Amino acid sequence: MRTLTKTIALIAAAAVLLPAGAGAGTFRFGLLLVGPYNDRGWSQAHYEAGRRIEKEIPGTEMIYIDKVNPADRPGVTIPQLVDDMVEKGCRLIIANSDDMKDGIVEAALEHPDVYFVHVSGDHVLAGNAPKNLSNLMGRMEYAKMMAGFVAALTTRTGKIGYLGPLVNDETRRLAVSSYLGARYAWEHVRKRPASELKFRVNWIGFWFNIPGVTADPTQVAQNFFNSGYDVLVSGIDTTEAVVVAQQKRKEGKEVWAVPYDYAGACEGAGDVCLGVPYFNWFPGYKMLIQAAMAGKWKSQWLWLGPDWKDINDHQTSSVGFLPGPALPAEVRPQLDAFVRDLGSGKLNLFQGPLNYQDGSTFLAAGQTATDQQIWYMKQLLQGMEGQSSAK
Repeated sequence: MRTLTKTIALIAAAAVLLPAGAGAGTFRFGLLLVGPYNDRGWSQAHYEAGRRIEKEIPGTEMIYIDKVNPADRPGVTIPQLVDDMVEKGCRLIIANSDDMKDGIVEAALEHPDVYFVHVSGDHVLAGNAPKNLSNLMGRMEYAKMMAGFVAALTTRTGKIGYLGPLVNDETRRLAVSSYLGARYAWEHVRKRPASELKFRVNWIGFWFNIPGVTADPTQVAQNFFNSGYDVLVSGIDTTEAVVVAQQKRKEGKEVWAVPYDYAGACEGAGDVCLGVPYFNWFPGYKMLIQAAMAGKWKSQWLWLGPDWKDINDHQTSSVGFLPGPALPAEVRPQLDAFVRDLGSGKLNLFQGPLNYQDGSTFLAAGQTATDQQIWYMKQLLQGMEGQSSAK
């Protein structure tokens, strides 16, 4: 047990927000958010899914702690925050960032009677997860392909920028997915040679700006637009891509942006926003929380895809793409056809021949990538500019 002094300090630092009037029969779940709950990006998408659970599953209540990262909460560990949530009655706890990977496993081992969900992790896939831990992720690769697709059909300069967070398997595969969607649109719809398409990834070093630690995403976005890139696809948790694009529009530049994570990210940016690939965490949360409530929990690795009948159905589709107000009218039917082809299996962009950036083979001619090959993306691909590692 932590000492009383540490516990008091922890409660003050964590600022756990607890609903009033919790009843004895309540199933309380906790949510650890890497960023602010209202970031209009990754963390807000999780927060709003939790609120929907409260509304749609009787007897559930959520508590949450946001800004769970070393910059905002130096010295505070995931197991400490979990201890506090368990003391407040949480029976299931969701950790929403890859950065919480080690800490959430430690906490799960310390609390074998509590259920844990780690978002974006692979402990179950790798075979080293405690039985009370599951992994959850959405197949954002499809929606990122759509982002690249509309970017390539909109660009006037043939130069697409990608605003990347830190570098890992997840962020590489999402940048690669955007590139594959852009390259397909460029070659097969615009009928232009791939060599004329510029697709560059610049990494800032974390999921959002940490002054003095990361590159400033506002400056990175400025640099893209100032050097001839006219569409910026975001891979970070926050809205700098559309904010800077709007600033450049006011300066008279014809530029566009594709934000990320949150279905409402285009709001207020109608003149530049081509659309948003977003996560809908509600179906995954619902599945796992209801299993825990019914005593039917099992440790599983869930990589949930779109509902191809309607990728924007918030009851059923774990990822979606909402076309933005600035999407050119002629692009919309082309996007619809692209979505249909992805959903039917007629089109699979993870097919060879595809080489990694260093020239080694990712997929040989005629080879289709397995889930594990996509999940553990080792490098960016040939045709993409930018670093494949943080070194």
